[in-house]
Amino acid sequence: MPLATNLLATASGSVVGLVLALVGGGGSILAVPLLVYLVGVSPPHVAIGTSALAVSGSAFTNLLAHARAGNVKWRCAVVFAGAGVAGALLGAELAKALDGQKLLFLFGLLMIVVGLVMFRPREGVGDPNVRLTADTARTLLPLLLGIGFVVGVLSAFFGIGGGFLIVPGLMFATGMPLIFAIGTSLVAVAAFGATTAASYAASGLIDWSIAALFLVGGVVGGAIGVALGRVLARRKRALSLLFASLVVTVGVYVVARGIIALA
Repeated sequence: MPLATNLLATASGSVVGLVLALVGGGGSILAVPLLVYLVGVSPPHVAIGTSALAVSGSAFTNLLAHARAGNVKWRCAVVFAGAGVAGALLGAELAKALDGQKLLFLFGLLMIVVGLVMFRPREGVGDPNVRLTADTARTLLPLLLGIGFVVGVLSAFFGIGGGFLIVPGLMFATGMPLIFAIGTSLVAVAAFGATTAASYAASGLIDWSIAALFLVGGVVGGAIGVALGRVLARRKRALSLLFASLVVTVGVYVVARGIIALA
């Protein structure tokens, strides 16, 4: 593999890791367009499978820190992720059956929607003591299973972490505060990514060397992002708005490229 490709793959991973550390959920949505348009991964299905593997590894790494901090509601996480894995298996098969250019076009539309949603501030209120027990199962279980399945389908279909969907989904299903939803969501992100990657790997649609370099870059970028985050803590909202603008802009570019390719 050319040196330039190696450097671009590592740099792309660093960008995603940096963004994830600075603004949280949604950062991994840049992975597929970076792999397709910057690194030159082709066909698009290989970029999606490779992205899913890298996102899963990154989520697992971040999960360890949140678990140590006590920010994971494990029973809710297991139920949500379990339902989502079933959805992810379906989503991956649907995506592989779709033309790559059409899939990229839909991905661009998703980016625009996600970017617009990110302009809205996320509230941190909720019940920090919420738990999935025999007493609360009647209320929590249907929502966790239903929302988890739908988010799993979307996550695997587009090869994304889905944190921007999982976090509000967990908050809606359980009423947990934002910090717990972020920590708990990483179990699902890791599980969905691994399921999607396994499906694509079975079809020979993962570039393993690119995925490894992307992961390495993500670790480096994440470390830089954590350090910058301390310095820019008071400007986190401004950073989120800047990132949302970037997501919308890239989404418009991906849609435009898709229209040209499909014309």
